[in-house]
Order: sequence, then structure tokens, then C-alpha cells
Amino acid sequence: MGREVAESCVDAVVIEMVSAFCHNFYSAEPELAARRIEAIGYQVGHQLVERYTMDCPRFTDHLEAIKFICKEFWSELFKKQIDNLKTNHRGTFVLQDNMFRWITRISPNPLQENTTESIATNDDNQTTQTTSMHLYFPCGIIRGALTSLGIPCVVSADISHRPACSFVVRIKA
Repeated sequence: MGREVAESCVDAVVIEMVSAFCHNFYSAEPELAARRIEAIGYQVGHQLVERYTMDCPRFTDHLEAIKFICKEFWSELFKKQIDNLKTNHRGTFVLQDNMFRWITRISPNPLQENTTESIATNDDNQTTQTTSMHLYFPCGIIRGALTSLGIPCVVSADISHRPACSFVVRIKA
């Protein structure tokens, strides 16, 4: 029997981790906070993929490993598969989750209703910045998982169509 943790507990831990790194530990250095959050995600992804692939044969190519991440790995983490996978067949993959759970809970400032347009724009920028900080962790998870599978890569996230999130994986040559 596998050990499981309630989704709400995982959500709360991720939110608190990002908050602690951004506001307490590295409030003056957001770049360092982002690197630390991504590094924690890397370790988590590395350890999880080792557990999930223990009984699987090694993957023969990059596409097979990416498909594993999109189907089995993502299903274990989020109880759903990636909604869309695109590739240019030259080492770049785009994994799209149309309702990424970890950013659906991030909302704009509730006091925004009675503000001027410039303050509302500032709140939108703050929300985007906060959301971006929350995406370093899943980017690290994906990078750690793929690196553990023998695929060194760089992972970034795009949130231009919230709550959809696209993770861009660029495999290092």
C-alpha cells in the first residue's frame, strides 16, 4: 500500500514554502528565493521519479520519457494527465495543463474592486509575480524528474492564459 498525503496539505506546504522563501528568508533577493524554491522542487522530482520508475525499464528516447512525465508522473502528482503535449522534434517540448491546481488558488488582491486603474495594474503585476514564484517549484520537479531519467534539461513556465500553465522543456544537447 502506497503512502498518500491529502491534496490540501500539499497545497498548503507549497504555498507556505514559497511565502517563507519570498517574504522571510530572501525578501531582498527574489532571484535567490526562486533558485532555492526550484532546487527544492528538483530534489522532490528526482526522488519521486526514482520511486515511480522502480519497476519500469529504462526509457529508450526523450519522447518516451516525456510521455511518462505527462501521463504517469503527472497523474501521481495531480490526479490528472497533462492536457496537451507539443514538440518541435528538436529537443523542445511544451507540456500544457489547462487547469493547473497550484495556480488556481492564487487570486488577485480582494481589495482591488474600488481602486483606480493604475493601482489595479500594479495588483495584476503583483499577482503575476506571485504566481511566477509559485511555478519555480513545479519547474524544479519536472527538471529533477527528467534529469533523474538521464535527460538534462531546462524548464520554464508560461502563465499567459491563467489558470492554464505551459511548461517548456528544453533538452540540453
